[in-house]
Amino acid sequence: MVSPMSKARWSKDIEEDLVLLIKDWLRQTGRTQSELCQSLNLPSARMPTLIESLKKDFSSGGIPKIATRLCEVEELWRNNEGGHTKMSLESTSTEQLDLLDEICEDLSKINFDK
Repeated sequence: MVSPMSKARWSKDIEEDLVLLIKDWLRQTGRTQSELCQSLNLPSARMPTLIESLKKDFSSGGIPKIATRLCEVEELWRNNEGGHTKMSLESTSTEQLDLLDEICEDLSKINFDK
């Protein structure tokens, strides 16, 4: 039997909820978006890259597939807890530029004329 969640279509609401969930989860675990993207073997630590990867998981298994993948990452982190270090202020310039690009992209979506 196929669950209703695996039949759902990708939507902007699902994407927004996932972004909020991921940001909150990373805050709660003391991890960074960069660490998550590294654990998922993604080429970039930017949110659009992360969302695109999760969207592919969604298309092949819905929310349960995304949940399974994120649970696998959390288990990996637990098993490697000794090697966990917070991201230092000495981030590579590429990471800093990616972050700056993401901030500019987010700011461009805000209507300041309200």
